[in-house]
Amino acid sequence: MNIENTIIIGSGVAGYTAALYSARANLKPLLIEGITPGGQLTITTDVENYPGFPDGILGPELVTLFKKQSERFGTRTIQSEVIEVDFNKEPFSCTTENGTKYYGKSIIISTGATAKLLGLESENALMGKGVSACATCDGFFFRDQEVAVVGGGDTAMEEALFLTKFASKVTVIHRRDQLRASKIMEQRAKENKKINFIWNSVIEEISDQTTNTVTGITVKNLITQKTSTIKLQGVFIAIGHQPNTNLFTNKINLNDQGYIITKEGTATNIPGIFACGDVQDWIYRQAVTAAGSGCMAAIDVERYLSEK
Repeated sequence: MNIENTIIIGSGVAGYTAALYSARANLKPLLIEGITPGGQLTITTDVENYPGFPDGILGPELVTLFKKQSERFGTRTIQSEVIEVDFNKEPFSCTTENGTKYYGKSIIISTGATAKLLGLESENALMGKGVSACATCDGFFFRDQEVAVVGGGDTAMEEALFLTKFASKVTVIHRRDQLRASKIMEQRAKENKKINFIWNSVIEEISDQTTNTVTGITVKNLITQKTSTIKLQGVFIAIGHQPNTNLFTNKINLNDQGYIITKEGTATNIPGIFACGDVQDWIYRQAVTAAGSGCMAAIDVERYLSEK
């Protein structure tokens, strides 16, 4: 039985950074990339808020650089998906989709989170071309333009308020007649003159795929069933994120939303199991914070193994 010092489940910024730091610590990490190697950055176009790239960089290109840098120091990567884990005894084990089982003295989980989307074909086609799930990431590109935010919770109000720093007009579209957001967030949004609301409505279509950029939306009123068209340049989906933790249900402590609970850095409730990135961060969800937590996880693993 070959036992790895550490196995990293999932790639993306957090996973590759954890791999880089653990490789430089001579831990010879094994990284199992998952079903979508590179994480959410692979569906992101221009990244302009990652330090060190003053002219910006394409998301997939940034991920490729992360991977190359981690491999330079000895990280071994496997393009496969983990379908089963056993954290009950040491060494811990991970089984991939082809039935291969890998054993590790420690595990770093960096499987990320996935933005909940509307499920429209046009939404998928225009993702990164006017459609976004992160105002903090992409709001700057919509200076003096009109945008829509879909959602009614605190996240949607935070996105809408942030976008008013750039957009000339922000339209919040919510499927109910009242918000789910906290009263303070609702008050702030309603008092902002750049924000207006469309109630009891959903987006049926995002236009226009033929120009390869967003030019407008078709909105349906759920009470009257009438549709209307709104011209705008951006659509921000803010109906929540889903952490990729189905694999770890009943295997490790998760919060009510399904995120991995960490304490004292990146440690979980099981000694030797660590988590980093969006799979345990439901607040910031930025590439730079994911990288920071990936670094923390690698350092935590190194200390854990040294103490053992």
